[in-house]
Amino acid sequence: MDYFPTPSADNQYLAGHLHLLHSSFHHYVGRNLSGLGWEGETTARALWEAPVVLLSHNTNADPIFTYGNQKALELFAMDWETLTQLPSRYSAEPLAREEREHLLQTVNRQGYIDNYSGVRIASTGQRFLIRDAIVWNLRDESGNYRGQAAFFDNWQFLP
Repeated sequence: MDYFPTPSADNQYLAGHLHLLHSSFHHYVGRNLSGLGWEGETTARALWEAPVVLLSHNTNADPIFTYGNQKALELFAMDWETLTQLPSRYSAEPLAREEREHLLQTVNRQGYIDNYSGVRIASTGQRFLIRDAIVWNLRDESGNYRGQAAFFDNWQFLP
């Protein structure tokens, strides 16, 4: 099951899941996620509170978000429960979903991309352009595919 409770000190800010994101990022991209070395709960909390967007989704045929840090929740105007029940395709406008699907297939083949730009939409209808996003595959220690994640710190609200 991919559902996780809201990150908090009580669950070590989902350190197990964040380790998957962090180690997969390092494997594919060759550097530490958000410049942070892995220090368990300390890193998981720093990523939860970071002023950048960090998201992940699972391996379902229609992938569901499994994680979004506080900045992601703010930008997409959702609470944790709403985000983690949402098929990730709904983060894009209907016309951009084909482009998004092409992106995810490219990431599947290559392992990651580090220059993605595209329009996303918040639950309020507010559109925003993300630039230079890094999207990568999630692989556990056994090499099993566990989904994909995205990281970006460059966005602009659109009229």
